[in-house]
Amino acid sequence: MDLQERLARFEAADLYVVITEAFCAGRSSLEVLDAALEAGVRLVQFREKGLDSGAMHVKARAFRQHTRDAGALLIVNDRVDVALAVDADGVHLGQSDLPISVARTIAPELIIGGSSHNTEEALAIQDAGAGYVNIGPVFDTQTKSVPTGAVGPEMLDAVTPHLRIPWTTMGGIKLHNVGEVVARGARHVAVVTAVTAADDVAGAARALREAILSGRKEC
Repeated sequence: MDLQERLARFEAADLYVVITEAFCAGRSSLEVLDAALEAGVRLVQFREKGLDSGAMHVKARAFRQHTRDAGALLIVNDRVDVALAVDADGVHLGQSDLPISVARTIAPELIIGGSSHNTEEALAIQDAGAGYVNIGPVFDTQTKSVPTGAVGPEMLDAVTPHLRIPWTTMGGIKLHNVGEVVARGARHVAVVTAVTAADDVAGAARALREAILSGRKEC
């Protein structure tokens, strides 16, 4: 699959589930992944910061097999090398990770996403050649710590008019507040524990997908 096909499939996705085993409520990350895929999720991020390279490769390779079988995109957090090694569809880079321009040179056919917390960062990510930019954390969250704290849904209004590439948003998004970001134009909503820690993973994913798709129709 080349970059253009990957980007087209990214654009068609709605819920973006970020999976870290520590936030899977005692279940394996693969169990949670399979339940999310069963619910129709077609955009997944593998995020395991605490694993050594060997263990990360083994687990990411399993994620690749499961997502490929379901026809879903797989994004690897932080590690361009692991993304390439398992034939993932993309890599997501933070502000302190490998520069996006360098990652684009190394992996020209991968979707490259970047994390931003304000307009300046978002535009720098766009100018560096990213395929998408994430804005957040929108609400308070326990799964990621950033110096800015929650930027608030109003940040979407400030940043997104300047973007020419797709954007995602995440950080403390749950079923009760997902409508706030969808009403501000979010088409790709990223979540962690709203799905991965839910008693019914598939049910939680379905409910969020329905809320996103319903909100899109109203916008």
